[in-house]
Amino acid sequence: MKSYKRLILFLLVSMLGISFSFYAFQMVYTPNLQVGKEARILLIPEGATFKDLQKELHEGNYVQDLVSFSFLAKLMGYNDHIKPGRYVIEQDMNNIQAIRLLRSGKQDPVNITFNNVRLISDLSEKITRNLSMPPAEFEAALIKFAMSNSDGFTKDNVMAMFIPNTYEVFYNVSPDALVGKMHDEYKKFWNAERTAEAKKIGFTPLEVSVLASVVQAESIRPDEAPIIAGLYINRLRKGIPLQADPTLVFAVGDFSLKRVLNEHKAIDSPYNTYKYAGLPPGPINLPEIRSIDAVLNYSPSDYIYMCAKEDFSGRHNFTADYQVHMNNAIRYQRALTIEQRKGAALRRQAGN
Repeated sequence: MKSYKRLILFLLVSMLGISFSFYAFQMVYTPNLQVGKEARILLIPEGATFKDLQKELHEGNYVQDLVSFSFLAKLMGYNDHIKPGRYVIEQDMNNIQAIRLLRSGKQDPVNITFNNVRLISDLSEKITRNLSMPPAEFEAALIKFAMSNSDGFTKDNVMAMFIPNTYEVFYNVSPDALVGKMHDEYKKFWNAERTAEAKKIGFTPLEVSVLASVVQAESIRPDEAPIIAGLYINRLRKGIPLQADPTLVFAVGDFSLKRVLNEHKAIDSPYNTYKYAGLPPGPINLPEIRSIDAVLNYSPSDYIYMCAKEDFSGRHNFTADYQVHMNNAIRYQRALTIEQRKGAALRRQAGN
């Protein structure tokens, strides 16, 4: 009888052991995250707790069995070592794979891009779009850098440090670290060869970027950019004001402005290149690499005047003769008046 009871007890213990072993195996090795689904990004913000993570895994439908994940996470000590970041949760991940990934802090990098930017506030919005930091924190870090660096950057020209491209950073990068990375990327871009090219034409890298921003604003045809750059360089060398309309638009601060009037030319601003000779104090946009290269490799000429062509092709008539320039301007203004009248007539017809 005693032997029978011992056998029963042994069988029960064995069954429990087998059941526990099977569950333990399932808990560790059976797919539990993104089961049958595509890989997804899991964002863990700065200061998140284990409870925050559990809530996100559950409500975001990342995990099938939250209990097994939580038990193993505590067993592995992960619950007390949450690392913020951006992680890729692969399809059919098991608990131990996911916990090892999250515990390691091995994040998936974020691509940041920025272009079509005029102001620091615009840049702050775009560069932090996929990051954990608020735009205001990045802007504060950038202004702090502009006030303390020894490379000639100021609040006016610090935008020139950002070369439009695609860069990799981590989701939880700090504002200071992001500014530092962009400074490093700027120095990589302005290598010895490019710096020598700038010096050869009599400019610093910062001055090249400022002029490139004006050239970019004036040229919608890439093939004209080196010609426009050469024209402006001629003006700078002769001490003639640039008289670039885009700088006035920047000074006014109304980027919807389509036509510069005499009243705008009277504005007292260092960006008023009708009123003040030389370059403005900073870029009026973020010049693309092609615009920077257009300045470094400008087309030599004797041009000092340009006017939009009367065919509205986006191209320009260039000349070194003032009278020819005035004739070009008259033709353009005449064509513009005709187009405006046609537009007004069409709007009247539409109203009827």
